[in-house]
Amino acid sequence: MVTARTGRDRIPAHLPLVLALGAVCQIGQIVLLRELLMIFHGNELSVGIILGAWMVWVGVGSLIAGRHATHHSNVQLTGGKSSTSSSSTSSSSTSSSSTGIAGLTAIGLAVPLVLPATIVVVRMLRAFFPVPPGAYLSVADMAISVFIVTAPVGMLLGALFVLLARTWRQWDRAEDTDGAGKTYVTEALGNAVGGILFTFILVGRIGSFHSVVLVGIGMAVATLISLPTGYRGRVPLVFLVVAMSVSLVFLGYLDRWAYERQWETFSPEHELVDVQESRYGMISVAWRDGQYSFYQSSNLVFSAASSSLEEQEAVTAAHVAMTQHPDPGRVLLLGGGLRGTLREALRHPIRDLDYVELDPVLTETALHYLPQDTVAALSREEVRLIHGDGRRFLKAGLHDAEPGMYDLILLDIPDPATAVLNRYYTEEFFREAARRLSPGGIITVSVGSTPDLRGRAIANRNSTLFHTLRRVFPEVLPVGDRTLTFFATREPGILTTDPWTLQARYVEREIRDSSFSPHEFTLLFEPEPMRRRGWILRHHGRDARSHLEGPEAAPLLPPSMPEQEELERELPPVVERYFINSDIRPIGYVHTLAYWNTLTRGTGDRLFRWSLRVQPWWILPPVVIVVLVTAGLRLFRSEGRAASLRFAVLFAVFTTGLSTMALQVALLMVFQSVFGYVYEMIGLIVAGFMTGLALGALAARRFVRKPDDIRVLRAVQLVIALCAVLIGLALPGLTAVTSRVLLPVLFLALTVFAGVLNGFDFPLTSACRHRTGGDPDSAAGLVYGIELLGACVGAVLASVAVAPVLGIVACCYLAAIGNATAHGILWIPGRR
Repeated sequence: MVTARTGRDRIPAHLPLVLALGAVCQIGQIVLLRELLMIFHGNELSVGIILGAWMVWVGVGSLIAGRHATHHSNVQLTGGKSSTSSSSTSSSSTSSSSTGIAGLTAIGLAVPLVLPATIVVVRMLRAFFPVPPGAYLSVADMAISVFIVTAPVGMLLGALFVLLARTWRQWDRAEDTDGAGKTYVTEALGNAVGGILFTFILVGRIGSFHSVVLVGIGMAVATLISLPTGYRGRVPLVFLVVAMSVSLVFLGYLDRWAYERQWETFSPEHELVDVQESRYGMISVAWRDGQYSFYQSSNLVFSAASSSLEEQEAVTAAHVAMTQHPDPGRVLLLGGGLRGTLREALRHPIRDLDYVELDPVLTETALHYLPQDTVAALSREEVRLIHGDGRRFLKAGLHDAEPGMYDLILLDIPDPATAVLNRYYTEEFFREAARRLSPGGIITVSVGSTPDLRGRAIANRNSTLFHTLRRVFPEVLPVGDRTLTFFATREPGILTTDPWTLQARYVEREIRDSSFSPHEFTLLFEPEPMRRRGWILRHHGRDARSHLEGPEAAPLLPPSMPEQEELERELPPVVERYFINSDIRPIGYVHTLAYWNTLTRGTGDRLFRWSLRVQPWWILPPVVIVVLVTAGLRLFRSEGRAASLRFAVLFAVFTTGLSTMALQVALLMVFQSVFGYVYEMIGLIVAGFMTGLALGALAARRFVRKPDDIRVLRAVQLVIALCAVLIGLALPGLTAVTSRVLLPVLFLALTVFAGVLNGFDFPLTSACRHRTGGDPDSAAGLVYGIELLGACVGAVLASVAVAPVLGIVACCYLAAIGNATAHGILWIPGRR
């Protein structure tokens, strides 16, 4: 793709294709992330695996293309200062140019076809695994499936990067790695443009197929207009664009067909009756035996039918909660109103009820299928329906001149099986809720359970919620077997375990037309089961190995609840790492996932048990091994200095990829804990990172006079390590920032800063690798591939093992240790 240039010809012909590569990488990655998350029930542990697989295959593609380019690199290019006119050189150059054009054209036209096909395969993934309907795929199943489906598109995009870097080098008639740096910067700008396009135009407006086909058309057009003039006539550009545009008409049918195939593998007994696209996920409505079930991103939100078990659970939970308070005048309901909780709560003498539901599309869709009395409850004058994030609603009210206070806060959302849901079960959330409770106010939290908390995983999870509540509320009362409800308040003497008191309140309020019987209070508040349950919850989690061994059995005659409260003062402290759920250490959803895997897959919690064994000192053996390998190469190889230097440079590349991805995971998780769903904003977040990447690479090219100077690379590794430590120290404070304007700005600034660190490093490592041996094209491919391999390892470690167990801040310290190690081993080869 090298063409003759004039003095005015300053813009490379392939520039649009480089920008298109960045945009397709960005939008394709986000769309595949969403599609795979729906298959994996929104499990954020899969995010690291998805990003890691993407990085691995892009890296493999770049490595393969780099090695291929090496065989075609012996070409004498005509430069500005010298020229060679050998016939063999001319023939070789022509052959090399033709090979490059063919490769770029083939990949540029293949990616727009491979991306939609990948989405179809993703939606059918569950059919390839022996999982029962509704069950979660194991982490091993996730890893296998993700690494298979992302391979074709990832390798194509990685190879395209190296071919474009080589083309840019040939355009510049250069023999260094500057072309790779320019390609890196331009692709990053394309990524940023793609992220902004996705955030402000595509998300919530068009579906996955339409999104990838639109950017695919853009890539096809960019490919064809980048061809030299003599090649453009060989490809019918107009025909190709028209054909792909016409295909947009049929994408709706393909989208629906693929989604129906996905549903058949997920819940074949249900009939899919409605599908709606939402900014928060795909809304699905299924019907079976007179009951409508509503799903969001394949997670059951609620079911609606007068005789359903879930409906009866909502009825019971509502009346038990309402009667715990002697006068619940002002009530806040977070979720659950559409399944019947709102309707039943309104049977009590309420003056005002604020009902917060996240997704307006879910509410609008559900109105067509809900019972009439549930729909009518939404129109009652006491009810104020608010669409938005419940936690942000609570926090925002704290900054009003006169924040609304509530007598009762009902938390009726699914169990904390994802990091998004886990935000409603953390110490920080409970503190925010406590500040919105009036004197004597009560908060209720309900989760799934088992009789007497049988099972290590469920005991871990529910004990974690109990101990977390106790950090905020002195009085916590657990009630129920298969559904465990926690009542919590700061005022003593408010909560009661007397079923006759609750029954009297219910009768005094003259509640009519409810399927709830006041006699159920005596069953729910039976003394012996309550004492056993309270004893287990109070005692479990106080030993260093409690999370691995499970709870001890309760005594045959446990003390009364008041006596247990007195005896609790003499118990050892709670092991916070495993039994206090917080925004910075979201251990609650790890316990929940372990429970669900045990419930649906038998022994499916082995990986979670391994993750609960992770210790901070595990990082030391890899560090020692790397230092010993570098020293061994220096001392025992005939070319020890050069060999150890090559290894140290490549390790610096690896750790930079690892550290920046670990920082990205940490920032995304903190952002999510504050703002809720990040899917709609992930394009903008990554756009900020890629903008920083471009700025960092540009700064390195402009201000570093000798990019192949090892001393500069060594100093950069130390700077990255120190910055990672500073980001780790700053993250906990970010969650306490109250300004609605300042907080997003700070997150975006940190994201851009992390990108600058990564971008500044790439030109330096490419130049140093080229200096230590190898041609420019193979050096660029090797550096790009190893950096992405490091990013893969960083994504998986940070999201699966480090952040949930050791805490989000530990991701920053992992990054710091990696780059500090790279800084240290770059001293071993010596000064030369």
